[in-house]
Amino acid sequence: MIVPPVGGLGVHIPVGQPEGLTQAAQLGQTGGAGATAPAGGDASSFGGQLTEAISSLEKTQNSATSASQALATGTAADPESAITTVEDAQLAMELASQVRNKLAEATQNIFQTQV
Repeated sequence: MIVPPVGGLGVHIPVGQPEGLTQAAQLGQTGGAGATAPAGGDASSFGGQLTEAISSLEKTQNSATSASQALATGTAADPESAITTVEDAQLAMELASQVRNKLAEATQNIFQTQV
């Protein structure tokens, strides 16, 4: 039984997701809509997509840090948006953690496969 690649099925991830989640969700796609090339690599390669997703996650975490600091010091103009930013960062980190766990599990399965 031959299984077609995911790209062959016409899978498309909508662009309207939060920034960190969009980049992580597009990790397996090559040349997705709205994808930009990172400074150090080819965006269509796996390494380029991974670099782009990690830098997006870092930006999301940095914005959550500054939003939570503004909320703690009382300088946040809109507390609701600060809380939303922190929640988005938490979801992005959880997604990155799950992707990492799945990759580690897949690697272990490959190493345990007997030929």
